[in-house]
Amino acid sequence: MKKVVIIGAGGFGQETLDVFEHQANPDEYEVLGFIVQAQYAKPGEIVHGLPVLGDFDWLEKHSKEVYAVCSLGAPHQRRRMVEMAQKAGARFCPAVIHRQTTPDHIERGTTLGEDVIIHGLNQISSRIQIGNHMHLTGTLIGHNTILENYVTVSPGCLIGGDVTIEEGAFIGMGAIIIQDLTIGAWSVGAGATVISNVPANTTVVGVPAKVVQTRPEGWQNCVE
Repeated sequence: MKKVVIIGAGGFGQETLDVFEHQANPDEYEVLGFIVQAQYAKPGEIVHGLPVLGDFDWLEKHSKEVYAVCSLGAPHQRRRMVEMAQKAGARFCPAVIHRQTTPDHIERGTTLGEDVIIHGLNQISSRIQIGNHMHLTGTLIGHNTILENYVTVSPGCLIGGDVTIEEGAFIGMGAIIIQDLTIGAWSVGAGATVISNVPANTTVVGVPAKVVQTRPEGWQNCVE
């Protein structure tokens, strides 16, 4: 049985633990506990029924013994934690799939990166490319769609075929993206009906989706 630690112990950490506890093969992984930065929790604290093991120093000492998954909701924060884990020598877990999203819900030709957490009730069509360090929750993804690294797709989203969602985009709850579009890197949208391409670093909302904020390039490197 593979030993796993979860980086981050907030709401996404709890949901990730739920995926491990309800995966199709419950004997494949054992979750030991959480990796949390020292300013947020002390080693030995119990969170969601499991202990905080320590921070990235703990992970560095045990990097050859465990696999890691990163469970922060905001893509820019997730990338920062992944980079810290990589410096600590972390090995990331292969994709983990909730049993409510069985292999029958992931069709032929689809590829899954590492540290991908697929929560329940997803429908993933054929020839999807799913990058690394991603979360998918209760969504439908059409054929030939590409999701790059650090993307988050929130519950209730509908994504048409031949869509490209670039690195770090956050597709918020209830968003609809029609076919043949590109969602730029580090963009954000919730409850939006997207009918045209979205530039990078842009927040869109509404029906149809309209730009409400444009951030400077590189903003994700500066925000805590």
